[in-house]
Amino acid sequence: MGVNAQSVSGDWKGTLSVQGMNLDLIFHLAEENGSYSGTLDVPVQGATGIPVDKVETDGKTIKLGVSAAQIIYNGALQGDSIVGNYEQAGMSLPLTLKRFESKLPGITSLVSSEEELQALKLSDKGDYKYRVEDYFAKPKASSFQLSPNGKYLSYMEKDGLKNHVYIKEIATGKVTRAIEEKEEPIKGYGWVNDSRLIFVMDKGGNENYHIYAANTDGSNLMDLTPFEGVRAMMLNELKDQKDYIIISMNKDNKQVFEPYKLNVNTGALEKLFENNDPANPIQGYDFDKDGTLRGYTKMVNGVEMEYYYKDLQSGKFTLLKKMKWDDTFGIMSFNYASNHPDDAYVMTNLDSDKTEIVLYDLKQNEVIKKVFSNPHFDVSGMRLSRKRNYEIDYFAYEGEKYVILPQSTFFKDFSRKMANEFKDVEYYVTDFDDDETKFLIVVQSDRVYGKYYEYDVRAGEFSLLYDLMPQLDPDDMAEMKPITFKSRDGLTLHGYITLPKAALEGEKVPLVVNPHGGPQGVRDSWGFNPEAQLFASRGYATLQVNFRISGGYGKEFLRNGFKQIGRKVMDDVEDGVKHVIGQGWVDPAKVAIYGGSHGGYATLMGLVKTPGLYTCGVDYVGISNIETFFASFPEYWKPLTEMAKEIWYDLGNPEEAKIAREVSPIYQTDKIIRPVFVVQGANDPRVNINESDQIVTALRAKGLYVPYMVKYNEGHGFYREENRMDFYGAMMGFLAKYLK
Repeated sequence: MGVNAQSVSGDWKGTLSVQGMNLDLIFHLAEENGSYSGTLDVPVQGATGIPVDKVETDGKTIKLGVSAAQIIYNGALQGDSIVGNYEQAGMSLPLTLKRFESKLPGITSLVSSEEELQALKLSDKGDYKYRVEDYFAKPKASSFQLSPNGKYLSYMEKDGLKNHVYIKEIATGKVTRAIEEKEEPIKGYGWVNDSRLIFVMDKGGNENYHIYAANTDGSNLMDLTPFEGVRAMMLNELKDQKDYIIISMNKDNKQVFEPYKLNVNTGALEKLFENNDPANPIQGYDFDKDGTLRGYTKMVNGVEMEYYYKDLQSGKFTLLKKMKWDDTFGIMSFNYASNHPDDAYVMTNLDSDKTEIVLYDLKQNEVIKKVFSNPHFDVSGMRLSRKRNYEIDYFAYEGEKYVILPQSTFFKDFSRKMANEFKDVEYYVTDFDDDETKFLIVVQSDRVYGKYYEYDVRAGEFSLLYDLMPQLDPDDMAEMKPITFKSRDGLTLHGYITLPKAALEGEKVPLVVNPHGGPQGVRDSWGFNPEAQLFASRGYATLQVNFRISGGYGKEFLRNGFKQIGRKVMDDVEDGVKHVIGQGWVDPAKVAIYGGSHGGYATLMGLVKTPGLYTCGVDYVGISNIETFFASFPEYWKPLTEMAKEIWYDLGNPEEAKIAREVSPIYQTDKIIRPVFVVQGANDPRVNINESDQIVTALRAKGLYVPYMVKYNEGHGFYREENRMDFYGAMMGFLAKYLK
């Protein structure tokens, strides 16, 4: 070609303007022995490493071809710019590329090419009734909500890969698009009053959430928290102050969060309390329905909690409780039906192993009466009716399944109607209007993804509003069976096994072991699990174990897992595998392990600890090195470091630091002998991309097959539909290679 290689080698970035959207394209060009090669990244689509299979230049002009995407680019070199034209699928647009230094997170050269990952997908061969898309495409409509006055129904509706928010006037049927989803996905939305909506977005999955607002006709769109590097979160709605909400932000100090009263029309902010001691930060605030701060929970020395309550006469906050960080004492609601303003419903385990609900006199600092408890499981919630003078409608707890116990006459009648209308399902009240004459209910089971129903209180009737996944026939879905077994050291453990039909017919089937994330305080639950159903459609069973340290089973069960991550926690997972093999459901020669976050860590540790048990593993945003995991905590996690030491290991203690190395997969790669598929969001603030980069590097160095998928517009897990499709498609291909 006779050109100066430096004139085109390097990284080039340009922005296409397509239908009002800006789309960044990044070309990485390299020269070796007079020949050029290149790759293309499209960060907004999470696509990296797309092969540029044509690079032609004479030193003055350049032609780039990407046959996989039918892209041709012709340009003229002008110093550090290339001015040219971009062509794709009949579209022709001007595009100027500028030389820049690529600063994508992580080691980009480790990432498997799009070509490799697409080839991996093709290993999932078979005449299957359902595709990956059938389980993981977002519903065509979802997130249904009622306006406070009940006159409007809002919902998110798909438009290609976007999900816009629409408002339907119930009386007339008129539909208006209120919020348009653009480059970043809308992570959640809700009504503030009858004319104003709020919604939440971050940037590329970095979890620095901004709160936005828009009118129901889309006007007066505002970023209410336009602060770079700040995380804003909703704390309280104010039903009687309809233009305001209470939020928390780490605006003045990235390590601590402070409460603000926010005007959703103007963006005006009023700080409500100072959180000015990062060494002993306030971790939670209790506001009443009028927006008055009544109490707060403060962390002291990193591992203790103090609860301060406000004396209503003096206005001073006084210390009410001292407890360990893993004890529970939290106000669920003040008892507004009482004449005593200091009475509150409190969720606590200070006097019990299982969390229970008590009616508490905060002024006298004493229990008035125990309201609800369960001997086997933590209580999970209650509902009060604002319309009926804060009458208790129900209590709830989660055992093998989610259980609602009606209390009020209204809810007992509603529950009877539910039981007559629906069989073998769980239901959740997701929304209602202020007059409590219309309720939205989601009905689901292990075989039903979810159906929205509207309940008309006056008529006493249910009407189907929307089937979220009509393409999935419940008769084709697999059963999720609760299981109970003993650990090797005598603990009673619970979990779930999802079995394909072949297993129910007596055939031993392959198994995917799926340890949950967290790990502390999180648990797996009965219900529709798209991953388990996808695995079942390919003939695989799925095992989920609520190992020690899981939530919902009391504080002693939780504490049994402290400083046992990678050790007894993994024993519990292995004991679950032995249990389901012993039931005759599973082929012991075909067992894989897959999980996300702590589950990704458990995947790697399973391959370390019992290398002969698993045929392969899928590590999704998982920790590989406890030392670097601790070192990369986001700023707002740093006050929680002492707590993390109690849960994981204290790296400042030589004995525990030694254990932490022994249960860090990066230092035990000699024991990993099976292939691993590693998956990572580049902007993950919790599990830094370095966790995946280092394990990929180490395992490939010993010759293992380690495909590596990174999405550059994602964080701790994949939110965007197109990225989830890529991930699950590639994972099914990977599993097919080792389980079929």
